[in-house]
Amino acid sequence: MTRIAIAGLQHETNTFAPDETTLSDFQRQGAWPALTRGADIFQVFDGLNIPIAGFIDTCDHDMIPILWAMAEPGGYVTDEAFDTITGEIVEGIVAARPDAAYLDLHGAMVTRRYPDAEAEILNRIRQAMGPDFPIAVSLDLHGNLSPAFFEAATVVTIYRTYPHTDFARTGARAAELLDRAMAAPLFGAYRQGNYLTPITAQTTEFSPAKDLYAALDTRGAVSLDLALGFPPADIPDCGPSIFAYAETQEAADAAADATAAHLAEVEPQFDARLLPAAEAVARAMATPGPVVIADPQDNPGAGGTGDTTGILRALIDAQAPDAVLSMLQDPETAAAAHAAGIGARIAVRLGGGHRQYSEPLEVDVIVETLSDGKFRCSGPSFGGSEADLGPIAGLRIAGTGIRVVVGTVRAQNLDQEFFRVAGIEPSEHSIICVKSAVHFMADYKRITQNILFAVAPGANPCDLPSLPFTRLRPGLRLDAA
Repeated sequence: MTRIAIAGLQHETNTFAPDETTLSDFQRQGAWPALTRGADIFQVFDGLNIPIAGFIDTCDHDMIPILWAMAEPGGYVTDEAFDTITGEIVEGIVAARPDAAYLDLHGAMVTRRYPDAEAEILNRIRQAMGPDFPIAVSLDLHGNLSPAFFEAATVVTIYRTYPHTDFARTGARAAELLDRAMAAPLFGAYRQGNYLTPITAQTTEFSPAKDLYAALDTRGAVSLDLALGFPPADIPDCGPSIFAYAETQEAADAAADATAAHLAEVEPQFDARLLPAAEAVARAMATPGPVVIADPQDNPGAGGTGDTTGILRALIDAQAPDAVLSMLQDPETAAAAHAAGIGARIAVRLGGGHRQYSEPLEVDVIVETLSDGKFRCSGPSFGGSEADLGPIAGLRIAGTGIRVVVGTVRAQNLDQEFFRVAGIEPSEHSIICVKSAVHFMADYKRITQNILFAVAPGANPCDLPSLPFTRLRPGLRLDAA
């Protein structure tokens, strides 16, 4: 029987974020499973909407599980973390002596030493297993993929939705494509796009991204995928990339070229839909609720610190009568609330842990709820995934109708359970503020279509020309918000 080694290492690196991503960030559980080894992978990922789960469910071969690890998006991955985890994956593959390997990667991981970290992973496997060893990879839609990565992979599949609802399906497609490639050689084609757009403009909920992805299956390839890139990464291969596989080189080239032409054609149509925070709050207050206000520039899922207070200040300044916000990372305030107990009124310095983006709010708060931060997501993207975000408190800013969920572990609000863990039912409130860019839409659009994207300072700037890039390849255009 054919034997397939399976492993995963995921990180989306924002090279402008202030805090490095360390080995402990991969080892602990947050909104994703903790680092998992060996046969535990089959149990931990059973039934989850995660790429490796889709691969496992689809693969008909004998699978040898090595390791899976992910950390919340953030700053540079330390070389220690990268070398430790990658070394264990490569050693596990070598020891298993499989016929092929599947890797559940992200595509936008960066270390100080390796700006093209995923290509480095594949190169290390190739050095150990040889140039003809089949390697299938599934990737995030926000991957920044290089020609070297394309050359090192046998086949690649990429998410086609943003918010990502097809995690498992992408892993399943990787299993199917690997089978196809092992049965008979496939020809590949790779193209890079020449512009980069803010992540809020990339959502497949709207055109033109919606149209780009709908067209992929119409172009005659065995497999055709598009990554739109992750903008806040100062590396040469930041930006869109296209992967086509077909039974002939001509067919692969034709599919890749058609997609590249489509991508070039729709550049003017991308719209980040951003509003100044004060304007977003004013619009929300004038609209029958509930209205969701996203805070994309402090999205932990893009490397945001999760602790900025810009949106909260706008709510307070506007005297919003009924608003909720989750999740504000503030371990000190969460600990103080737990020490004080439910019903206590305490003076706090709320948020603002990174002063380059915002100052703390010096306010009195009423402790309304307390939680250990453990919950299970229930939305369409992450339903079934267990989260452990440490001590959480549901607070009301005294003298207002503004409530904030304060947490210990930084995480993107991508599921309504990020409110419910603190006893707040989001649909019952007029204004719902989320520290997220797009992923929240998969769950929150089930309660409202009124969604706004607000601009407040954070580590994920959506005005791309304002970022101090120094390493981008020549000719890459940066579309403004």
